Amino acid sequence: MIVHDKKILENAGLAQEAHKLSKAGFIPKEQYEAIIENLTLARTNDNLLVRVLFFILGTFLYSSICGFFTLLVIDSIDNSYEFLLFFFAIIGFAGAEALSRSTFYGHGLDDAFILGAQLTLAIAIGVTTNSYELVIASFITLTALLSYLRYLHLSMALLFCFAFATVVVYSVFSLPSFVHSFLPFIMMAFAAPLYFGSKKLKQKLEQSYYYGGLSLAQNFALVLFYFSGNYLVVRELSIELLGQDIAAGSDIPFAYLFYVFTFIVPAGYLYFALVKKDRIILWIGLLSFCFSIYTIRFYYAIMPIEIALTIGGAVLFVTTLFTIRKLKNKETGITFQADRFTETNAFLAAEIVVTSQMGSMKPEVPVDSPMEFGGGDFSGGGSGGSF
Repeated sequence: MIVHDKKILENAGLAQEAHKLSKAGFIPKEQYEAIIENLTLARTNDNLLVRVLFFILGTFLYSSICGFFTLLVIDSIDNSYEFLLFFFAIIGFAGAEALSRSTFYGHGLDDAFILGAQLTLAIAIGVTTNSYELVIASFITLTALLSYLRYLHLSMALLFCFAFATVVVYSVFSLPSFVHSFLPFIMMAFAAPLYFGSKKLKQKLEQSYYYGGLSLAQNFALVLFYFSGNYLVVRELSIELLGQDIAAGSDIPFAYLFYVFTFIVPAGYLYFALVKKDRIILWIGLLSFCFSIYTIRFYYAIMPIEIALTIGGAVLFVTTLFTIRKLKNKETGITFQADRFTETNAFLAAEIVVTSQMGSMKPEVPVDSPMEFGGGDFSGGGSGGSF
């Protein structure tokens, strides 16, 4: 199923782990370089800017090929231009296949052809089915999954997650109207098996190159689960999608449940992240907690924004200071010690700069100069007119 050489993919995983160990100081730089020299690796662009530039170049190449074939057949087609769109999708997949069979992987050109193929396929299906959203999302879900399994691009794993969630939403809308009110609970029920299913597959995973896609699906499920029960999201989408008319002084059904959900889920994420020592879940928990505060303030502005920010900053400062003092001397478990797998040179450099500046700040002491200046009529030390 995978178009790339599996040995090269396994070597890429070994090289990545060796790089982490070298950066953390567990192995010397010479040993890391010796490991890299003995591994056959694919040519890729780790530099994001270079990859983006190659992606732009690939977009121009893909559009040029499609434009060339359009000029060749434009006179022979009548109104059946949707077949031309399907042909553009075929060109995209063929280009992705040709580029992926080389020794390059994730270099930007293949990204352009894969994403372009998915986009043109979605447009072609939309034109053919008169913009039937459920059919479009179903096809993109299938093609995105197959594309990830074959090309191992994380963009396809993310597209699969979004398309799969879209299929669930439009499937609910195709049911009787009384089911639409249960959409938040249905999305929660969809996110839960997506999370636990991805977690179980990661535990049984034999091929390390699928680990990134499963981790992305797992984290996507956490974000989807939170937004499915967030009060602001549920209320506003109930007005926009379900057409509910919420009068002044009234509220959505199960409002108190969504209020509790909005804050208890971020708290659960933070607790789970600290227990499992998972940095990504910690970031998800912190960001979701910030959005929960924004959710409440969106409807209930108790005080002016500047006062709220001042109080929030003071509370955050006190909490951070208390936490640092409690954890700075711990060496196991949850600790404030530097993570060897995290780049800390920036913090060390900042500490050195601050220390050096503080050490160089000394009070000025008046010094009696042996040389006496005199004369002159203006500011400063001038000289007289005689020796």
